[in-house]
Amino acid sequence: MSGRWSQGLAQLRRYPSAVVGMGLIALLVALSIYTVFAIPYSQALDLWRGGETWRMHPVNARPVWVDRLAGGDLPRSQIISGSRSPVESEPFEGGRQKRIELAFDYDSSAFPSELNLFLDARFAEREPFVRLSWHTPDGREIHLGGRRVTGKDRVSISQDWNLERRLGLVPHVGLLAEPDTMENPVVQAGRHALVVEAVLFEEDAALDADLAVYGRVHGLAGTDHQRRDLMVALMWGTPIALAFGLLAAVGTTITTLIIAATGVWFGGWVDAVIQRLTEVNIILPLLPILVMVGTLYSTSIWVMLGVVIALGIFSAGIKMYRAMLLPIREAPYVEAARAYGAGHARIILRYMIPRILPVLIPTFVTLIPTFVFLEASLALLGLGDPVLPTWGKVMNDAQAQSALYHGFYYWVLAPAALLMLTGLGFAMLGFALDRVFNPRLRNL
Repeated sequence: MSGRWSQGLAQLRRYPSAVVGMGLIALLVALSIYTVFAIPYSQALDLWRGGETWRMHPVNARPVWVDRLAGGDLPRSQIISGSRSPVESEPFEGGRQKRIELAFDYDSSAFPSELNLFLDARFAEREPFVRLSWHTPDGREIHLGGRRVTGKDRVSISQDWNLERRLGLVPHVGLLAEPDTMENPVVQAGRHALVVEAVLFEEDAALDADLAVYGRVHGLAGTDHQRRDLMVALMWGTPIALAFGLLAAVGTTITTLIIAATGVWFGGWVDAVIQRLTEVNIILPLLPILVMVGTLYSTSIWVMLGVVIALGIFSAGIKMYRAMLLPIREAPYVEAARAYGAGHARIILRYMIPRILPVLIPTFVTLIPTFVFLEASLALLGLGDPVLPTWGKVMNDAQAQSALYHGFYYWVLAPAALLMLTGLGFAMLGFALDRVFNPRLRNL
């Protein structure tokens, strides 16, 4: 048996499709292993659910490489931290004044997508007061007003309607534009600065400031409408998809094969009951049942996996396996095993099932992407796991936000491409395995 396996695997080298398929599968497995170690599960959930990193990402930013291939120079995000900026402090009785200069160089021909200032004040009773001003490369100073800081506050400069009326443009354009180009704004390249002048009314009070100049491109996969880096979902979607497909394929194939072999060996009422259950189960629609479970009970990926395996036990494969196992039951070596006293379990697991395993390997391999697509389809219908970042969840969010209508093609194409590569890799390998292990196709 081992010689047959090694000979069959050696023959795979003759099929270019098998080599390409194994290469694609190896890349997906390598990406899965790298993802698990590079972005631990708990960290991935924090990145996907939100947190401090979200607020520093632009909204609906396209991938950097897409813009570079198109020959553009769209800006990337810049985060100017007050802890690394020039700070001046002058004490007075009962408090002190603090001046933070958040300066940055801007050389892109396109304007940023947004401007936000994040303030973090620590005090006992009386809130600090801050006054903001914007300094341009040509020496102009634009006052942005003042406000009290009650804790961790966000100043949405881009949504300051008073400032927009004064500038005649949205703030993130008007503040960075040349002064004489308001009808057709042109970026004023050079060093811009946001100056935060604060009055702290307590000696122990503190104030930190960070300026986010959001770009229009971000990372290798872009961002979505919630500022989430789509690369997190694309990377973690790989091990989730492969694990779901592999576990579902293994669970359904092994249980179905054992049940079919048990029915063939014992025959009689045992085989009849198995066949009637199979015929009833065949007419049950899998997808509507999963939709019903997700709607009425739970959308957990583990619950869905359990339902898929449960419904796949008495599948149509039982009848195929039964037809293959019936001649084996009458084989001489099975009669010899029964004669020397081998038990039922030994005969089924040791002498019957291994004889048809080589023929079933191609079916098993091509079954894996079927379940991968099933999980993605459920997520696309809004029945995906609400916690895990998966390819289907990314496509569901894109559909809900009309990504294609708004031109965010990357949002849909990236997970769709990974799904197609997964299906292509397993399909090419499965078809090659079928030609190697199936005697009827070996000479075709």
